[in-house]
Amino acid sequence: MPRLVRTPETQHRIHFQDCDMLGHLNNARYLDYFLNAREDHTTAHYALNLGELARAQRAAWVITKHHLSYLRPARHGALVLIRTQLIHFDNQNLVVEMQMRSEDGGRLLALLWSEMAFVQLPAGTRLDHDDALMEMLEELDVPGIDYDPDGFDERVKAVRQELKKLRRE
Repeated sequence: MPRLVRTPETQHRIHFQDCDMLGHLNNARYLDYFLNAREDHTTAHYALNLGELARAQRAAWVITKHHLSYLRPARHGALVLIRTQLIHFDNQNLVVEMQMRSEDGGRLLALLWSEMAFVQLPAGTRLDHDDALMEMLEELDVPGIDYDPDGFDERVKAVRQELKKLRRE
């Protein structure tokens, strides 16, 4: 069986209706772009339809917290690269990191951590991931990223430094 793509990426165009008066992507719309990209990634790369999962298992991941850093404007008409990856999970929770980069991938425009809890529907009570989900999460967890719930700013700095180093090379 082929390995799952740990860090899928797709390009997205910044649309006029999503921008502010300065032609920059509106701050609130970043979440839409990130979450839509992640949904596309889970469907295309993991054959995981989140709506079907919710219906079949009567369970779903719900977002409990976002950490979002806006670093450079995403401008109207620009193509951006959105990368998503699982950086932490346990029996009931996971953290997905999402990066919006310039079209060539060389500059970080924004970085998001979405913390999620797996809950039973419709009650909303926390639920353990079943064995099959745990196996998939284990395979998707990106090695080398030491998740610290209080380390968001340090992670943003590390990604920026890594990209700066790559540009110099």
